Amino acid sequence: MNFRIGFGFDVHQLEKGSELHLGGIAIPAEKRAVGHSDADVLIHAICDALLGAAGLRDIGNQFPNTDPSLKGIDSKILLAKTMNLIREQGYEIGNIDATVCLENPKINPHVENMRSILSGVLKTEISAISIKATTNETLGYIGREEGITAYAVALIFKK
Repeated sequence: MNFRIGFGFDVHQLEKGSELHLGGIAIPAEKRAVGHSDADVLIHAICDALLGAAGLRDIGNQFPNTDPSLKGIDSKILLAKTMNLIREQGYEIGNIDATVCLENPKINPHVENMRSILSGVLKTEISAISIKATTNETLGYIGREEGITAYAVALIFKK
């Protein structure tokens, strides 16, 4: 088997709002992420990890924020399109390991729902997706609740 690993990172500014799109779900929150799409940093980091592993550059190259047709798009659609690109190259997902870093809201109560949604979009087993959450211990832009960031690693393979 041919294995490849990719790394993804994304960051978005936070502003006052009523929900945060994260991992394919809307979480009640006092702040929302700002972006051209729905600003789902977790999905964007996963897309970058998958695209990088397949040598297909990054989410900005595949789905540029200058494309008006992508304005406000649900990031689950971008993830499905990313998976189609990966499968066109003959790859399947081995596993995805991701970490979200933000102070509030606490996302641990939502992780299993996110894993379920993402496994459905990716058409892979839920056990292939790990999502972890941490804070920045009140340090920096994350600690001041000005932004949110996510990191992801993906293993893909050709059968």
